[in-house]
Amino acid sequence: MIWDYKKEVEAIEKNLGDLTFEDRRVLITGGAGFLGSWMCDILVHQGAKVVCVDNLASGLKSNIAHLLDLENFRFIEHDISEPIFLEEKLDLVVHMASRASPFEFEHYPIEILKANTIGLMNSLEIAKKNQARLLYTSTSETYGNPLVVPTPESYYGNVNAIGPRGCYDEAKRCGEAYVTAYKNQFGLDTRMARIFNTYGPRMRFDGIYGRAIPRFIDQALNDRPITVFGDGSQTRSFTYLTDQIEGLLKLACLEEARGSVINIGNDKETTILDMAKKVLEITRSRSEITFHPLPKDDPLRRKPVITRAEEVLGWQPKVPLQDGLARTIEWYKSSK
Repeated sequence: MIWDYKKEVEAIEKNLGDLTFEDRRVLITGGAGFLGSWMCDILVHQGAKVVCVDNLASGLKSNIAHLLDLENFRFIEHDISEPIFLEEKLDLVVHMASRASPFEFEHYPIEILKANTIGLMNSLEIAKKNQARLLYTSTSETYGNPLVVPTPESYYGNVNAIGPRGCYDEAKRCGEAYVTAYKNQFGLDTRMARIFNTYGPRMRFDGIYGRAIPRFIDQALNDRPITVFGDGSQTRSFTYLTDQIEGLLKLACLEEARGSVINIGNDKETTILDMAKKVLEITRSRSEITFHPLPKDDPLRRKPVITRAEEVLGWQPKVPLQDGLARTIEWYKSSK
């Protein structure tokens, strides 16, 4: 298999069917990040006019380098937590700006809190000024270490506000409260996605940015030990990027999704140990699996109820884990 960027774009557009953002004017904060850059790709390809704002704290300019010379794309290097004036009239604001790797929580808690509160409020004000629609990418981390699994959107969560993950979990929960307040007080057209673990090309694998899948791939292909935390029995619901972007764009586009909070994630659980073994199998690596202490407050299970996504968005995950991993591994090889 050879990874092909264009095939990923084509797959997303095929899944969107007749939905289009042609001639829509869109602001994406965090648009140079893993998922943000794919949002930019699809919207630009569909003929939207896209403004990408990113301070490149964890996003990479290389993710959007192929878009920089296009007439319908503008990049602004800026921290959305600081005030910004945009001359463009906007139809849609997508707030995706935030560091997201658990290994960043210890080093950048203030930046994470600001991105999802002050930064989000700045995005909400821009949407309010333009009478634009706003999509907020929240997270399954709002559920904390859930006592109800599979987890529906109605679950309030089991979160440790003063724990090591609190800067992210509580920032996202506070962000949801901001979005709800703007919807209720100003009648703003808002939508919120609670994203579960997403993976695929452009996911960072270096240093504190590397999450489980890119870390395992990097370790396997370089014959280093695969580092699994705990005994590996903890589960995650892994969603390939094309499925995730499809869900987000449908949530942003469909009129019937107005005011919704929707889980977008795979409803099939995978243990971290099984994931490590799958990476070893596909890469044919001889790396050994090593076990390390489980980080404090690391969730033991992740599995969403996706009934709302199915009914409101007509969305279900399509890419099998084996295929998504193979595509991610080929991207990794091609990027080296």
